[in-house]
Amino acid sequence: MSHSSSLTALASALIAAASLAACSQDKPTEAEQTSSKAIEKAATELAAQEKCYGIALAKQNDCAAGPGTSCAGTSNVDYQGNAWKFTEAGECEKLGGSLTEVADNDPPVPPKG
Repeated sequence: MSHSSSLTALASALIAAASLAACSQDKPTEAEQTSSKAIEKAATELAAQEKCYGIALAKQNDCAAGPGTSCAGTSNVDYQGNAWKFTEAGECEKLGGSLTEVADNDPPVPPKG
């Protein structure tokens, strides 16, 4: 599941859970319990990811591609330094990316070792 799909699923689950909670004052229903589990799962998956700058190919970034762009899929060049993709926690720097914006558009160079 892509990150944007995960965010959409999380947002939908949050809205559903809030709606159910507002309508119910008794013991949580099965639907509420299912929504709660879906929210927990999505939150755990998102927490296990980090923004990795400088690794996205053109038009394949997850977000933040600088002035004049609107977000996901809007980077202009490969390895755009201000565009990021989500990676699993701990993987970004292994791929040669950076956890902060980079000033250039050079291809990522994984550390030796």
